[in-house]
Amino acid sequence: MRPFLFLATLCTATLAQQKQSDFYTIDSIPLPPGEVMEIGSIALMPGDKVAVTTRRGDLWICEGAYGADLSQVKWTRFAHGLHEPLGMYWKDGSLYLTQRPEFSRIQDSDGDGSADVFETINSDWGINGDYHEYAFGTSPDKNGDVWIALCLTGSLSADSDWRGWTVRITPDGKMIPTCSGIRSPGGIGFNAEGDVFYTDNQGLWNGSSSLKWLKPGSFQGNPTGNKYHKLANLPAPPEPQDGSRVLAEHLKFPDYIPPAVVLPHGKVGQSPTAIVPDLGGGKFGPWAGQLYIGEQTHSQVQRVCLEKVNGIYQGAVFHFLEGFQCGIIPAKLDERGFLFVGGSNRGWASRGNQPFNFDRVKWNGKTPFEIHTMSAQPDGFTLTFTEPVDPASAANPASYSMEAWTYILQSGYGSPEVDKATPVVKSATVAADGKSVRLVIDGLVRGHVHHLKAPGVKSTSGLTLWHPEAFYTLNEIPR
Repeated sequence: MRPFLFLATLCTATLAQQKQSDFYTIDSIPLPPGEVMEIGSIALMPGDKVAVTTRRGDLWICEGAYGADLSQVKWTRFAHGLHEPLGMYWKDGSLYLTQRPEFSRIQDSDGDGSADVFETINSDWGINGDYHEYAFGTSPDKNGDVWIALCLTGSLSADSDWRGWTVRITPDGKMIPTCSGIRSPGGIGFNAEGDVFYTDNQGLWNGSSSLKWLKPGSFQGNPTGNKYHKLANLPAPPEPQDGSRVLAEHLKFPDYIPPAVVLPHGKVGQSPTAIVPDLGGGKFGPWAGQLYIGEQTHSQVQRVCLEKVNGIYQGAVFHFLEGFQCGIIPAKLDERGFLFVGGSNRGWASRGNQPFNFDRVKWNGKTPFEIHTMSAQPDGFTLTFTEPVDPASAANPASYSMEAWTYILQSGYGSPEVDKATPVVKSATVAADGKSVRLVIDGLVRGHVHHLKAPGVKSTSGLTLWHPEAFYTLNEIPR
């Protein structure tokens, strides 16, 4: 090969590669020496302070977490003796916590840097000694209610009141049972519109882990906690048929809301956790309005775009950030575009080999070439991209492939991928501005995960996609 041709080839190959460090920087925040900092929740406070809680019941406040020199961070223990808080926020001079047995408010009333006011706002749900009776809480919704997802006892029974439910705590401290059918939550939070979602883990009546919409009054699929409908003075949903499919049960009982986005086991992750809406208006990249989902086992953050079709949420999940020190549990994105994540690998191994972590992620202003959104059409999907595509590659149906499957809805643990199909991309039409492609697909299957691969698509500058695949959960096909 002549030298200039070799050089041109080398430059093209270099140009086509994208890596995470081109776009995002992950910095590890030093932790208090000698402390076990298995972080369970994060709250942003005035004065650039960041509060974290630990599994062992400590609450620490970090100063300097936004600084350029993280070696200068200062930690102060604000409280101890708490009971595994998995949800925390700051409001009007107090920190509010969802602990395993209660929803609480704590405050430093005398200004000495330590909490001295501890108030139980509500403790109307049950608890026993089982290690798995976690309680995950949100910040207040638009009505001021805090939503709390209550894990089953041992993730398989409901031996304490309201286990397997999501409840709301009103501003005056009243508990309102709101949704049943929960199994093993890993996190709970809002989308950009303020609707509430939680992440549930693969297991009984959950073929794979997923992101689920907590529509008030809905049933989420696991019948173990249905006996507490009597306490709520509400009729219990019908028992799902063992060995059925989610779509079949939803068609029989519309209040059984299918997962908004299935997170295929092993392919996307194995234990989803935090739910973080991007409300930063582009300060963390071009993903405003989308969701970030923490992943404990794979030590990652995934990206989700949602849409509502026929009144039901659905959407696509994309791989996003990886390489964190251990399994992610909480995450918090501030209005300036700093993403804070923390976690632990206790109990479940994680790809990150550290026992706990507290990391900060910042976008460097450079936009990757990615699929931005994937939305359903009556006969296919529309893809939008973060920069214009090369028309020759993007209009070629051979640049794409697709497979689809669903899961068995069963009382046994998890499910293999079943009812497999191979939808065919018949045509790909590039929009005039090059920023979107309309795929016409033969063989869409309602109720299936549709796994799209697009390795052949390039940008006008010759880049291949940073993450060339998406997993879309097609609950509804648009009319």
